[in-house]
Amino acid sequence: MGKPTIGKLHVPERDVLSRQAYDALREGILTRTLPAGSKLVMRDLVEQLELSPTPINQALAALEREGLVESRPHRGYYVITLEPADIVDIYTLREVLEGLAMRLAVAAHPETLATALRELHEEQVECRDQGDLARYADLDVAFHRTVWESSGNDRLLKMSEMLMGQLRLLIGTSAEVEGRLPSSMAEHDRILAHVARGRVGPAEAAMREHVRNAGSALLAHLGAELTLPTTNGKTEVPS
Repeated sequence: MGKPTIGKLHVPERDVLSRQAYDALREGILTRTLPAGSKLVMRDLVEQLELSPTPINQALAALEREGLVESRPHRGYYVITLEPADIVDIYTLREVLEGLAMRLAVAAHPETLATALRELHEEQVECRDQGDLARYADLDVAFHRTVWESSGNDRLLKMSEMLMGQLRLLIGTSAEVEGRLPSSMAEHDRILAHVARGRVGPAEAAMREHVRNAGSALLAHLGAELTLPTTNGKTEVPS
């Protein structure tokens, strides 16, 4: 008896259209073309995306689960607005998640990780020297995403992507905060030094310190009186 076969898998058209709507809306939100607090009017979205309401509603529901939009009863969908308390929550989670990601990544393959991060860091140096902050911001996200992906933990990756996406509603990178860029670059240098030596604990501590400093700088930039809570992990970085 021959092996059972199935026909070519078919992706329903509604799923393809929903993905198109999701990608377009997410890009608009993350680039702040659709600014925080703005109402997403279905009639306008149908016209702009040239899609029916059904895939757009599916996309909006997915973006709500991702924390980028919120549904208000009888009022529709709005792009979320981050308050200082939200930033505290996000950076508290990021500190723990990115520290764990670094620990897993360095333990698994330090040489590959070090090479990838060094290349990104060198590009960031060029962008800094050229004053190209937009490109720097993209590379900064890539630097962190490389660590998440190298952790080998898909759920950690998805959670980190979600938190980073929410932050990009407010700012492309914490390096946009006045005076933060030199400190951020120095912190990347320390992270790279520990990764290159395969030092799991110090690399984790350096990443946690980097994320924590970024959160504190952003809160100070916004004039918030809130501070990040102390977590159980070590934040001191061995030299």
